Amino acid sequence: MKDSISEEHLYLAFSHHCGDSIFPLHTSISLFLLSYCDCKLFKVFLVPTGENADDELITKILPHDLEVCLISRHQLPMVVQSCCLPAVVVKDGKFCRAGLSVVLRHIIQKAYEADTSKKDVLELLGFKKTCLKACAEVSGWTRLCEISIPLAVERFLTKSPEHCQTVPADILELERKLGEPVRVHNDDKIRRQKLQQQKAGAKVAAAEGEPVEMHEHPLPNLELSIAFSKLLVQKVSPTVNREPSHIRKTKTTDLPALDHVFAEGLYFTLADIVLLPCIHQFLVFFEKQGINLLNLPLISSWYRRIQEVPGVKKAADKCNMQLLQLPELQSGAAEEQLQSCLLVSGDLQEEHQDNHFIGGPRPTMTKLLESGIEAKFSPHPCPDWTLDWNSLPAAVSPGEGKMSRDRALRKQQQLNNLIAAVKKLAKPGDVIVDFCSGGGHVGIVLAHMMPSCQVVLIENKELSLIRAKERSDELGLNNIWFIQANLDYFNGTFNIGVALHACGVATDMVIEHCIKAQAAFVVCPCCYGFIQNTVKFSYPQSHQFKAILSYKEHMILCRFADQTAVQLPPERRSIGKQCMGLVDLDRAWAAEGRNYSVQVISMEPESCSPKNNMLVGIPA
Repeated sequence: MKDSISEEHLYLAFSHHCGDSIFPLHTSISLFLLSYCDCKLFKVFLVPTGENADDELITKILPHDLEVCLISRHQLPMVVQSCCLPAVVVKDGKFCRAGLSVVLRHIIQKAYEADTSKKDVLELLGFKKTCLKACAEVSGWTRLCEISIPLAVERFLTKSPEHCQTVPADILELERKLGEPVRVHNDDKIRRQKLQQQKAGAKVAAAEGEPVEMHEHPLPNLELSIAFSKLLVQKVSPTVNREPSHIRKTKTTDLPALDHVFAEGLYFTLADIVLLPCIHQFLVFFEKQGINLLNLPLISSWYRRIQEVPGVKKAADKCNMQLLQLPELQSGAAEEQLQSCLLVSGDLQEEHQDNHFIGGPRPTMTKLLESGIEAKFSPHPCPDWTLDWNSLPAAVSPGEGKMSRDRALRKQQQLNNLIAAVKKLAKPGDVIVDFCSGGGHVGIVLAHMMPSCQVVLIENKELSLIRAKERSDELGLNNIWFIQANLDYFNGTFNIGVALHACGVATDMVIEHCIKAQAAFVVCPCCYGFIQNTVKFSYPQSHQFKAILSYKEHMILCRFADQTAVQLPPERRSIGKQCMGLVDLDRAWAAEGRNYSVQVISMEPESCSPKNNMLVGIPA
């Protein structure tokens, strides 16, 4: 698409400014990335959260080479009003990207597409271009960078000075992660180089009569040379063409670990861009209060090192960030703080390790049965209803996607069930949200069949959503929006939430989103084996199941609920179906405990999918 017809608007929130940063910190981060990439492809709008924004003051604190307009919340495009900021939308379009990671990754991609000589910009996306791609709901690292640390710093700065003597737990968690061994692509080769370097250093030290300390952590010279050679687009010249035989024969488990240079390991990535404005504000406050940084040596070293990256200081100057010059610190003083952080992490690790167990589901099912609990399925309200697929435009059919004829038929059967349930619930003017929409199989059919309803597709994967929009454009649909975002970044009002095969905990996230909006839901769960306790959810969920089953016992049901594949023996599939029913019964009872009426139904025909349960919930 030509720039002239695809101008994109970037919307950033503004609550206040403190020192050299704009809050919320997501806005400072976005502006810093624009400056680092020297990207002027977006028309930038600042959206004040208060009513008394001083235009002249705001202009002074913004990057001086960036043109920014102020806009009130009610002036935002409707699709943007349904999202948390930052958000990007094509001018006059219906395709919106929302949430920090999604928006930042898009800025990088657009900056590189506009000037493919900016290899350093593309490298921000990391190996296989996956940096901060996993959503915060499933990735602890994305959650730490995108949500936890910005919020922790913002909360920290609003406390009174006497309550700011303790380092926030999320900052300590970053310090701990910077001390973990680095794993990168092809790290075996780099670790052998490091071993050779260490042995050569030890040999020189022994010849000079100095004590040899092989197990200490010297400055990561090899790691630094590799990291900065990549930034400067150079190659590290090996000292020898091939390692000596004793280096080649060393077991992988005996090789030295690689030390962190940047946040994700050896290479400068988007994660560093996200963390810098947050950690900068935190360190500025500490310095003003005269608080010692001895307990954060790794973060301090990272902060000093990141200033050596080409382009960082220039971007900081544009954003009026006065980077601190911190003194060298020793890591020994952090041992006690890190140990406490490790203990907390260890507790969490132990909880997750509890998921790995041996045993079948029968004892757990018997335990429930003794309390009168068994899988219950409501009768299907319209088992024979089906869309006349042959009369529909080709772009409506899932067969338009890259799938076999048999799979397309099963997908049509699945859609028959969901569309039938939604049609019974929907009325003209309703907003229907297709969560985890993928390529839009559900949402596009709903938008075509119900032109009087507004349909919103929400999906984290960009390519899937682009394919969905292409199908929508082919059909000329005017009642459909596309939002690339995690579920949490959608805050619009709606009447019905739909999800076909939302994976694991994502099903519970959809139900939770619907309950908070007092919306009806029609969901078909999937990947029960991926269910586990998260920051937001603990299992089992209903008080009836909690009174009988432990977390471990509930996980047994979840693992065996995935044993429904057609190639498995009939008896095993039957047990899997019962486990699915029990897990979904827990979900239904949990929703009923919040004033919902919920039915667990088997889709018709059951052969349409091994994961053929459907939960229909209506607010009481």
